[in-house]
Amino acid sequence: MLSDLLETRSAVRTGASTPAAELDRCIAAAQAPANTHAFLQTHFDQARTTAVQPGIGQSPLAGLAVSVKDLFDIAGQTSTAGSTALAGSAPAAQDSPAVARLRAAGASLIGRTNMVEFAFSGVGVNPHFGTPAAFDGRFGALPGEARVPGGSSSGAAVSVATGAAFVGLGSDTGGSIRIPAALNGIVGFKSTQRLVPTTGAVPLSTTLDTACAMTRSVRDAIVVHELLSATRVTRSPAPLAGYRLAVPTTLFLDSMDATVAKAFERTVESLRRAGARIDTIALPEAAEQPSYGFSPPEAYAWHRELLAAKGSQYDPRVRARIDKGASLAAWEYIALIGMRRAWQQRMHAAIDGYDALLSPTVPITAPTIASVAPGAERDEEFFRVNTLLLRNTSLVNLLDGCALSLPCHVQGELPVGLMVWHGALHDDGVLNAGLCIEKALQEK
Repeated sequence: MLSDLLETRSAVRTGASTPAAELDRCIAAAQAPANTHAFLQTHFDQARTTAVQPGIGQSPLAGLAVSVKDLFDIAGQTSTAGSTALAGSAPAAQDSPAVARLRAAGASLIGRTNMVEFAFSGVGVNPHFGTPAAFDGRFGALPGEARVPGGSSSGAAVSVATGAAFVGLGSDTGGSIRIPAALNGIVGFKSTQRLVPTTGAVPLSTTLDTACAMTRSVRDAIVVHELLSATRVTRSPAPLAGYRLAVPTTLFLDSMDATVAKAFERTVESLRRAGARIDTIALPEAAEQPSYGFSPPEAYAWHRELLAAKGSQYDPRVRARIDKGASLAAWEYIALIGMRRAWQQRMHAAIDGYDALLSPTVPITAPTIASVAPGAERDEEFFRVNTLLLRNTSLVNLLDGCALSLPCHVQGELPVGLMVWHGALHDDGVLNAGLCIEKALQEK
């Protein structure tokens, strides 16, 4: 099992290791076959310069490797968002706030990671730059044929799972942090949307886009969230039994494959044996969410001119979803905002008695890349898989909530994620509950 950020930072601070030595290990991992297609650009020399700066080991990130999803601006680099359509764009004049905060905290930026074109899918396939294969960060390469890494932050997840980075900066609009975290056996935290600036990042949905990250542990997720949000997480000494948890049955448990169902049921039972108080609730409000999303119309507004000039360069699957936004009338969009607000109120009323809710992050394990590879003959399967992967996670985005995905599978199983979630500004409670859950699962 890979050492996490905090363990490695401690080794650096005690002199048992150095930022440069740790960076060399990450660079070796980044160059290994497991990271094929994970990076669009690597910046090893610049990262080495950071890692040898005087006093860097005492910074919050201690000069350790951080990867950056290709939609975030880094000064002097072009943000292409996994697309060839933006390849000729001008380099960024300055870092995006998310990148700037990580850099100021001592991050060694190891490279820009691959992603779904314009972040518009939960599967992780990219026809322009190749698709990185999912990797189980605890038990090695996934068995069988190469499997999808999840999207849209595909390369970011693989970089963390393989040991190339301690932190993978990404974005989550409908699950783009939590889905790849679940399929790669790592931790992903989607914060409340308003807590981290999304300026300096290519947008998908200005309503839903969230800048956040994947890590190797929940305690690392807390550190990175504090840096990205410029806030402090109020830590709770409460044990697992001190949290009131719930498992909603409506929608979230539908269509689980056998591996996910087994892992989720085993996990809930293990937590109960460890003292957790877990209610099973219906939560019918989950099925009442607005049926039309914000991403198509908001994406179309941003892409309209680029589509006219370079639409032929788009992944047809991505373009088809963006084009749907052209048909939504202004009054329908305004009505959608009102429907979402009313639904959020019903949801909050139903779940506010709980500290956190538990669901499978995604209801299926990762399908093979071959089954959903680019090609019209596989479109039907691709969109079926995409809908399933996004179903549970996107509900939290519509709620403007926060959610943590942590691995709950055991050796010999494909990766499965447990989603710990709640509504807006419950970030501290979700992270504290997640710490207790992670500890209980590791001790079982």
